Amino acid sequence: MTIEQLQKVLQQNQLAPIYLVLGQESALIEKARQLFKHYLPEEEQTMNFASYDLATTDVANALDDAESAPFFGERRIVFMQNPYFLTGEKVKNKLDQDLVRFQAYLEKPQPTTSVVLFAPYPKLDERKKIVKQLKKVASLVSVEKVNERQVQQLVTAELKQQGMQIESEALALLISKTNSDYSQIMVELPKLMLYAQQTKQITTAAVAELVSSSIEDNVFSLVPLVLQKKVGPVLTMYHELLLQKEEPLKINAILIGQFRLLLQVKILFEKGYSQGNLASVLKIHPYRIKLAMQQIKHFSKQTLAQAYLGLEEIEVKIKTGQGQPELLFELFMLQFAAKKVA
Repeated sequence: MTIEQLQKVLQQNQLAPIYLVLGQESALIEKARQLFKHYLPEEEQTMNFASYDLATTDVANALDDAESAPFFGERRIVFMQNPYFLTGEKVKNKLDQDLVRFQAYLEKPQPTTSVVLFAPYPKLDERKKIVKQLKKVASLVSVEKVNERQVQQLVTAELKQQGMQIESEALALLISKTNSDYSQIMVELPKLMLYAQQTKQITTAAVAELVSSSIEDNVFSLVPLVLQKKVGPVLTMYHELLLQKEEPLKINAILIGQFRLLLQVKILFEKGYSQGNLASVLKIHPYRIKLAMQQIKHFSKQTLAQAYLGLEEIEVKIKTGQGQPELLFELFMLQFAAKKVA
């Protein structure tokens, strides 16, 4: 079920004995956490709510709590966080968890307790017996990473619920500056809403002024300078990113992704695809397609391909230890600037 469906279930007082909250979208995980916790009246939370980190606590302790009857209330809620033993990940200093007892609990859970397992992982190890048993009995709450298309819908819905609106260009800019990271957007929204408290309208100017740029946004600023072969400004900005403790390999990977997108847009546009078709085919937010269309106007496929292949070569050399990343990028930029388009 989705977060919205979970909210309806809780409002209808239809709690299940076991929940599995699976996925890595931190904003949705926190929303699920608050929905469960606030199900209990505030005066009951001290006695009937508990949370255990299974990375540092034996699951037996959490089960002792789960097996207890609620105290002066109708229900007990027990969070079990970081159940690493449900994955195939290797964990240092892992505890010797009593999974036999845990499986026994899954087979016969306490009817007045809701156990909520928060598994912040992309997937579980389906080969494990405990995972198979859990999936048979648990109500699954999906908190997977939100894709670019869903971000726009969720943000618009959240603002509507708060009695706010956002300009279409402002939303596009917000998505671009946060690299479509829904959790990051949810961190930025409170200050934008506070700024727009009187007008109830979030503007493009407000997003530009208040939302800090991500590394992706900063690296995107490099792209037009690279294409224009402005060696000095490119290297100055590149060194500034290094001074900000950004990893050369990460900077290079983002540049590769952006040049790949420009090349794809150039090729497909020349084949007759419209801007709207491109967003659908490439599964990318229309705003990013719009920016790409603006950038490719003055550059040939050959120029874009030269930049893309040059950056791919840097990645191979970095990963195989063939030179210092900083020098490799400087050499690429000098060679790229010296090339003439046939």
